[in-house]
Amino acid sequence: MRNGWMRKGRRLFQGLSMAILVLLSLGVCWTAAYFITSGIYSRIGVQPNGLIAQLVNSVLGLCILGVILAVISRLSFSGHQAKFQTVIDAMRKLSRGDFNVSLDIRQAVDNQFGQLIRSFNDMAARLGDMEKMRQEFISNVSHEIQSPLTSIRGFARALRNPRLSDEERNHYLDIIETESMRLSRLSDNLLKLTSLESEHHPFEPVRYRLDKQLREVILAFEPQWTDKSIDVDVNLEEGEIVADRDLMNQVWGNLIHNSIKFTPSRGTIGIRLKFAEGDAEALFSDTGIGIGEEDLPRIFERFYKADKSRNRSAGGSGLGLAVVKKIVDLHRGSIDVRSEPGKGTAFTVRLPAAGPAAPSAARHISGGGAAERGADAPAGGSGRR
Repeated sequence: MRNGWMRKGRRLFQGLSMAILVLLSLGVCWTAAYFITSGIYSRIGVQPNGLIAQLVNSVLGLCILGVILAVISRLSFSGHQAKFQTVIDAMRKLSRGDFNVSLDIRQAVDNQFGQLIRSFNDMAARLGDMEKMRQEFISNVSHEIQSPLTSIRGFARALRNPRLSDEERNHYLDIIETESMRLSRLSDNLLKLTSLESEHHPFEPVRYRLDKQLREVILAFEPQWTDKSIDVDVNLEEGEIVADRDLMNQVWGNLIHNSIKFTPSRGTIGIRLKFAEGDAEALFSDTGIGIGEEDLPRIFERFYKADKSRNRSAGGSGLGLAVVKKIVDLHRGSIDVRSEPGKGTAFTVRLPAAGPAAPSAARHISGGGAAERGADAPAGGSGRR
């Protein structure tokens, strides 16, 4: 309210100042015309009557005012033209890909031209950041593709050696297959991420039981965590969400896969699901190697790896969590991470729940058979695997 009155007062003051300036200018011009005509009349010895003299003074005064305004306008136009030419030259540089261009902020006075300069500098800075991201993206993709291709080429050459034993040959073939699968995953994740960031990715939300979906995904990874003798502790509360089932499968699969990959043998993975205050909260924790504090803010960036050597040996591309974050954002949810090196990592995914959830009684299973852990098991139960 106060700012509004101040703006109105400023406009009123500017209007009054302009009116006074115009009146003063007219007075000066008419005064100058009076003295000019008086001098002319004295030299030619003619003195017209009052009305004619007044008309001549008025016309001459207006002519003087017009000349003065024309000169001022010309000078002002030249200054504005120079300023706009600077902006035009900067825009031409920008169009040629020079995003380091910047206009002198000292010219950014509090008017429309100043707003133009500030907007231009902001646009150039944003385009520069996008260009850096593009170059970094291309560099990362090239590196991630080149690494498995180098391995495949090297071991393919080694296979030409006729003196290789069957064991060595099979070992090399396994490496080639692993690197080929890595390339396939990289391509799939890139396409998936690009599709998610576009406005044309199919999004088909349906209402379904989240606890059942999590149980199915956990059981799908049973060979991996069994092979490492990992203890999987599951506690799932019954509840529904409205989401794209296939996309959420990718989220849960990626988080469980990472937990298994970075948890040592005989470690522990915990998976919890609870519903509270209209949200579904899924927690994935492990006793793995953890993530450094300095890496936590960047783990959802494309191709970012907290430990590049470790991820490379594990076959990661640094795209999985970027895909997870994009899918969760698409569902108007959130994902948080807590970690401590040497102690483990915990990811928490929050999604809008479909409705009030009815918590079920907890049930612990120790060393149960496949039938107990199948899809027909009670949906709200919990278990240790």
